[in-house]
Order: sequence, then C-alpha cells, then structure tokens
Amino acid sequence: MELRDYVRVLHRNWILILVLMVLGLAGGAGYAALQQPKYVASTQLYVSVRTEGAATGDLVQGTTFARQMVTSYVDVVGTALVLEPVIDELGLDDSVSGLSSRVTATTPLNTVLIDVSVTDGDPEQAAAIANAVAVSFQDAVQKTLEQPATEDAVSPVRITVTEPAIASSTPTSPNVRLLIILGGIIGLALGLGIAMLRTVLDNRIHTLHDIEALTDRPVLGGIAYDPDATKRPLIVHADPRSPRAESFRSLRTNLQFLNLDSGPRIFVVSSAGPGEGKSTTTANLAIALAETGARVALVDGDLRLPRVADYLGIEGGVGLTDVLIGRVDVADALQKWGTSDLYVLPSGQVPPNPSELLGSAAMDQVLTSLGDYFDYVLIDAPPLLLVTDAAVVGSKTRGVILAAASGKTKKQELSGALRALENAGVQMLGVVVTMLPTKGPDSYGYGSYTYGSTHDLDGETSTDRRKAKKAKKAKSAKKRETARA
Repeated sequence: MELRDYVRVLHRNWILILVLMVLGLAGGAGYAALQQPKYVASTQLYVSVRTEGAATGDLVQGTTFARQMVTSYVDVVGTALVLEPVIDELGLDDSVSGLSSRVTATTPLNTVLIDVSVTDGDPEQAAAIANAVAVSFQDAVQKTLEQPATEDAVSPVRITVTEPAIASSTPTSPNVRLLIILGGIIGLALGLGIAMLRTVLDNRIHTLHDIEALTDRPVLGGIAYDPDATKRPLIVHADPRSPRAESFRSLRTNLQFLNLDSGPRIFVVSSAGPGEGKSTTTANLAIALAETGARVALVDGDLRLPRVADYLGIEGGVGLTDVLIGRVDVADALQKWGTSDLYVLPSGQVPPNPSELLGSAAMDQVLTSLGDYFDYVLIDAPPLLLVTDAAVVGSKTRGVILAAASGKTKKQELSGALRALENAGVQMLGVVVTMLPTKGPDSYGYGSYTYGSTHDLDGETSTDRRKAKKAKKAKSAKKRETARA
C-alpha cells in the first residue's frame, strides 16, 4: 500500500477510529474511577558498625562490613522475623505473605541506607506500618541476627531511623491521567487495526486506483452517485446542468476520441453483474452524444431484462427481436426520441433464445445497417457474468465498455468479466465507474466545482445565458436613463 492508500483508509474510517478512541478514553477514566486509591509511606534506615575508639583502619573495615551486610538486611525486611511483630503490634488482619507484598525494601548502590516503603489504602495506616517495620527490623538485627556473645555486650551493628514515615495526602495510584491516555492509545490502536482489517477484507471497487490495479485499459469516466437515479434516470435530459450530467458529457468526450480507426462506431455497454448502472449509463451517453448533433442509435440488446424502453418512456413491444426474426424492417422498428437525432431500437418481446439471436447473421445485417447510417450505435447488453450475450454481440462491434459500480462491484467480479471478454476474443475498450460518491476519499471530484460553460439540450450554454442577461440589464438601465432625460 502507498501513502495515499493509508490516507484514504484514515479518511474513510475516521469516524470509527474517533469513536473507538473516545471509548478508550472513557474506558480508561472509568477503570481509574473504579480503582481504590493507594498511598505510599516511606522510612529510611541507616546501618552502621560500632567502632568506638577504633583506629582509622577499623572505621574503614566497619563501613565496608556495613555495606556488605546491608544487601542481606534488605531481604530480611520482608520475612516473618520482622513482619510478625508488626502484625501483632498493630492488630492487622494480613498474613505475613500478604503484608510482605505491600512492603518494599531497597538500598541505593554503594550506600549503607535502607529505604522501606509500605503501600496501603489508608495513608495513616501506611505510615504506621512503615514505622513499625523500622522498629521491628531494628530489634531483629540487633537482638537476633547480630546478637552479641554475652548478654551484657552491645550488638556491633546499629540501625538508626534517619527519616520516619509520615502519612501522604496524595495517592500514588491510580494514575488517572496515565490510565486515560493509555485507554485512548488502546482505543486508537484498535480503531486503526479494525480500519486496516476492513480495508484488507473489502474486495469491492471503490476508487479508480482499484480498477487500475486490475486492468491496463483506460478509465473512460466516473459517474457521480445520485440517490434519485431511479426517479430520474435520464439526468442529462432532466437536469442538464447538474454535475452528474456533466460527468456523462465527459464520458462522451472520451468516447469521441476512443478508437478513431475507420469503420462504424458501434459500442456495447455491459457490466459484470446486475444493478451497476449500465442501462442508465448507455441511455444518458446516447443523449449526450445526440446533443452534439451526431446521429445516434440506442439499441436495447438486453433481450432478457430490457430497461431502455421504460427509461425513455417509449413503447417497447416491437423492437430488435422482431427485426432479427424478419417480422419488421429495422427502419420501421426505430423510434425517434427527443428533438435531436437520437433513435431508439427497443428489445421487443423477450425470446427463448437471446444468445442465438444476437449471434445470428441477421444481427450482423442489423449492425451493418445501423453503422452505415448512424454516427454512433450504443448497445445495452446483459451482464457478462450471468450470460454470454454481451460477449457474443461484442465480437461484432468495436468492443465493450464495462460499467463498474463503486462500492458494489467486487474485484473478482470485474476480473471475471475481463477474463470472459478475453476468452471470447472481444476487445475491452475501457471502464466507466458508476455510483461514485460526491464526497469523501473515494469521490471523483464532481460537485466540488462549478462548470464555466454547461450545455443544455438545445445547444445554448450557461455562458451565453449570462451574457444575454447582462446585455438585457444594460439595455434596461439605458432606457431608464433616457426616460429621466
């Protein structure tokens, strides 16, 4: 994946990532609120060896001995020898092992100091336990571990409390800020992980980059998504100045420069599966081509589930099937639509053998007749993965234009359609991406800007209308000035 792919993943899943991060922050705060506050009280002990009246060498030896012994004394602090008297003195409910887990003894390197820390939910009790441990440790070392040889003698090791423990007013745990930050990090990581997993597992077409990874054929255009497409499928006619209508005109321009070899411009429009916008694309493209003054024939080659007649609002009872069986002539079956040179050949009655009819010699004659008279012939064909009709009729034309719906067409379906055309020896001219979102990381840019010169069906442009409006205003102003004079 490239950097732009990661940016697209973040853009597409930013709401999910943000929600999980907020939940992580809330979870960290909730966890911190449920934790019982813990307080730490610390005391410090100084270990020395009695050397009254001793020479300098004896003092050095005593200090060295204290340093060697202090490491062993640290381990003694957490034993029953020291803690049992503390439990009895303070009347604690803890066992030796339980209290030992809350008592910590350490010694700084190359010192004769011992730091004793006690953790407890009550700050006063933590300080009391720490001071009691210090006293008990003194007695354990001086009276038991380093007991003198005679009863009247004094122990050579002396333990001195240099800093008694005091109750702390601030709990050491939980660290609310740290837990909240940690929860937010966990939520953010979880959101990023889910976003990446969704991207890896998502095998649908979303962007032009997805199509470029599957085929080297050009992307002829992108059609913006319209939630009201079912209500007004002929957007080029219903709303000619809309961004979606302009996207069909861009497709028209690309098609005009496609495959400029000699011969009739007969194209088949199909898709991998149903519901990907091939029929509306074909109909709107035909209207857009007719706007330029070209003679266009729109043929409904979907003899299984025809849609063109319904979209254009014409009678589809007589059409291509009647021409192919010799019932009517192709000129009689064509129906003029609109004010431009757009003629429509409906599918006619649904036959029992669509593939055979489309692959027949009669179909060759129909295409020859249409190609001789019309500048463009567009054939709406069934989906490639369902039946072979599109491949059959595509072999008789310049090639097939595939419609792929953004967010709906799966990559393996588009690959399967490409293989079907390749196996049939049919040229795939390009891909039209339909249902592209107008906003977000997968948008194609439609709707983000306005067009300087938008053509209507009558050939007038929005620039022309603005100029006429300005001229009318100037004329009215001149009349008012004349009336004042």
